[in-house]
Amino acid sequence: MQLPDYKNLSIEPYRNKEKIIRQVAAQIEKDFAQFGLEVQFSGDINNAYQELYLQLKEHLRDLLDRDYHRLVLLLYQIDLSEKQIMTTELKYPDMPKEKLLADLVILRELKKVLIRNYFKENPDKL
Repeated sequence: MQLPDYKNLSIEPYRNKEKIIRQVAAQIEKDFAQFGLEVQFSGDINNAYQELYLQLKEHLRDLLDRDYHRLVLLLYQIDLSEKQIMTTELKYPDMPKEKLLADLVILRELKKVLIRNYFKENPDKL
């Protein structure tokens, strides 16, 4: 069971823009690398979500099983709150935690990229 598509969110129009996808992949690579976890994006825009999701899911499963403290630090770095995780877990109680976290991480990284781009383009809004 996957989380629902992001169609109802205002970020939907940006999900398929190549520049945004590359920035999200780079942000994920950077955040995971800070914790010694390698994530590589091949550059295949059409399969970006699945490619990143599968890698994140494996790393998150390993952290859940072996290094919960490092997982907590990683989620803090990504700025994924415990409240967001718990709310999503309540909505999808049968979803394995690593799958749920992989979806939430990708969504959060996308939001970070969109916010950063917005303020780059609108410096007067700071």
